[in-house]
Amino acid sequence: MSGLEWLMGWMGYAVAIWVFAAGLYGIVTSRNWMHLAICLAVMQSSTYVLLLSIGYRTGGAAPVFADIPVGARAVDPVVQALTLTDIVVEATVLALVVVLAVQIHKHSGTLDPDKLRELEG
Repeated sequence: MSGLEWLMGWMGYAVAIWVFAAGLYGIVTSRNWMHLAICLAVMQSSTYVLLLSIGYRTGGAAPVFADIPVGARAVDPVVQALTLTDIVVEATVLALVVVLAVQIHKHSGTLDPDKLRELEG
């Protein structure tokens, strides 16, 4: 493995860590439920970059083995399937957080967590 291949391999991990940290910082400093939902989506997007970095192979072909000779390098199809599953999970979580934010705004008139009154049950 040449130096450039090694650098490009680790570049994906560095980008995933950076995107995760940016989303986490946004979640921690968020003062609005919709901002929190967007930052959560950004943070979850870092897992796409991480999974695709794990499954990437330099010089690898698509994992369709009909016309690829035996022993040829191929990208890992399991990681691609996990990435698609991760996208579905993120869409579900994001939808739930947005619905929660809409309901909070409907009942309290604000999306600021500090201004919410205590829950009455």
